[in-house]
Formats: sequence, C-alpha cells, structure tokens
Amino acid sequence: MANKAFGVINSAANYIRVEGLHDYRPIGAFSFLGRFRVIDFALSNMSNSGINRIHVYLNSRPRSLVEHIGSGRHYNINSKRGNLQLLFTQQNGANSIYNTDINAYIENCEQIERMPQDYVIIAPSYMVYKQDYQELLDAHVEAGNDITVLYHKVDQAKEYYRACNVVNLNKQKGVQSLERNMGTAKEKNISMDTYVMSKKLFVDLIRKARRESSAYSLADMIGLSCETLDVRGYQHKGFFAAITSLDDFYRANMELLDYETAMDFFKQDWPFYTKTTDACPTQYFQGAKVTNSMVCNAALIEGTVENSIIGRNVHIGKGAIIKNSIILSYTDISDGTYIENAVIDKWVKVKNVKKIVSESVTPAYVRRNDVL
Repeated sequence: MANKAFGVINSAANYIRVEGLHDYRPIGAFSFLGRFRVIDFALSNMSNSGINRIHVYLNSRPRSLVEHIGSGRHYNINSKRGNLQLLFTQQNGANSIYNTDINAYIENCEQIERMPQDYVIIAPSYMVYKQDYQELLDAHVEAGNDITVLYHKVDQAKEYYRACNVVNLNKQKGVQSLERNMGTAKEKNISMDTYVMSKKLFVDLIRKARRESSAYSLADMIGLSCETLDVRGYQHKGFFAAITSLDDFYRANMELLDYETAMDFFKQDWPFYTKTTDACPTQYFQGAKVTNSMVCNAALIEGTVENSIIGRNVHIGKGAIIKNSIILSYTDISDGTYIENAVIDKWVKVKNVKKIVSESVTPAYVRRNDVL
C-alpha cells in the first residue's frame, strides 16, 4: 500500500522579491509561458502523485491566487476524498521579518494537526519542476530518514539561484548544512525547498521555531537540525527553474521556447493543469510573421514576433517588431513599435514610445496598467 501524505504549498516565504512583477501579485500567481501560473506546477505535481489533501499558505496580495486556484477542481483533485484549502496568515506585512512560512504554519497549526495522514510533503510556489512525490515519499520511508530534502545540481550558481539555499552533502547524501547561495562557486546543489517528513516532526519543528526565534523559517529549522536529525538529500533530474528575480523569470520562460526542452518537460503522462480561459483563436493578419514563439488565444497579430511569449488578448500592431520578449495579457502595442529583451506586464498600452530595448542581460520591465 502506498504511503500516505498530505501536501503543503508554501506561498508565504518573505525573503524572495522579484522586482516589478511582485508589486502586483505573489510569485505563485506570475504568468508562465502565457498560459500557466507558477503555482500550477507544484499543484499538478501533487495531484499527479496522488496527493489530494493540500494546504496552500498565502499572505500578501492573495487575490489573484485565490481567483486562479478557486475550488481546485481544474487540478484533477478527487472531489470526494480530496480537499484543497487556502490558508491565510494575519501577520502579513509585506516586508516584515515576522512574515515567515513558520508564522503561517503556527497560525494554522490546528489544521495541520487534524490531517489524518502520517507524512507531509512541503513544496514552494516559486519553482518550476516536475517530480513524482509518491516516489520521493517511498524513498524517504524506505531509507528511514527524519527529513528528505529535494535538491538540484546546477553549474550556474554564480549567476543565478542567488536567493536559494545550497545543500551541503556528505558522501552518503547526508545533509551537513543548508546555507544561502552567495554566488561563490559555479557548481552547487540547490535546495528546492521541497521536504518530506512525518507530520509529527513538522509540528515539532514549527513549535520549536516559535520558541527559538520569531524570524526563523522552516529552512532555517531544517538547517539547524542537520546535526541532531537524519537529514538526507534526494537528487532531482530534469528541467528546473527557481523564480527569484526578473532575470530568473525571463530565463525560465525563454528556456522553454527551445522545442526539445519543452517536449522533455511537457509529457502526456504528467499533465500540468491550469485554469482554462475560453476565448477565440488568435488572428494573424496579412503581413504578420511569427517564429519560435508561444502565442496564447485571443491575440491579434499584425506585426513580427520572434522568440517571444505572447499572452492572451494581446494586440501587436502593423509593422511592430517583438523580439526575445514576454508580453503579458491585455497589452496593446501600437503600429511600428520595436520591443526587444523586455517583460511587459498586463494591461499596458504602448502608444507613443516607439522603442523599448534592454541593452543589459536584465530585461526591461514595463509596469502593469502603464501607458507609454
């Protein structure tokens, strides 16, 4: 019989900030590839792994996530046995040091203790990856670990993953410590903020954190427990993105424009669910030219689009050229505009500015509802 766990999706971490996009919604609600939200990947992994009792912890600006997740029916969660609960924290000052995931768990500890499952799988809402959690849980139980930490080996830790934790392992994959990635070396094992442990240990760590420091996170508690508990690493393989900055968001979207990468990630036997929006197909006018791009429905394309992601209900005018950019929903780009290496937020009207180009690695960002 399969080991039973309930899921926790942590959208209450306070130490990650994505400039621009974050002003309007939490990272879990960021649009991804025009069609998904970032949190869809964590929820789909849980649903596909047979975990259908899930807590999603929310703090500041929860509206877009609440609207998107709704009852959770579109995540194929068993409506008779399953349950997806959105749990809020009252202490939600946007940049407060008290605004930790532990604080969210403390406020909802009663809900956690009532869960009938013996184990818990905790996953973040700011990462994009594919993982069978049942496999992870079975490996955890078989090895007899206290805590299993999912990690991904990267060779770009100097440039990226700067807000993530690094997992320091011994030869037996025992976790010796968790520490913040300071960008000092290329190759690192990046913590995926995904943990398996017993429900009892989870509750113990939450209560211990409250006694020791109001500013501790769950990751801090696991790092401190490495000497006293059996904490082991479990390596993840495949596509992995941690959205901790605008650069990360841009790069993760762009990597999946590569056909082979996308085909390896999106498999029929592991669907990623999202809330569907019914709309008419995109209309391509005479003179439109689109190459190596993802274009969502209900767009009107009159210009040229290259290596870009175009959201729903976007209008690209005659003679406009969009290159290496992400254009979010309901944006209107007027005739003859040139946009390269940019992220344009929702409901933007580009009317009078004819050129938006970022010369640096970091993309240019245009705020939501802006008129340029």
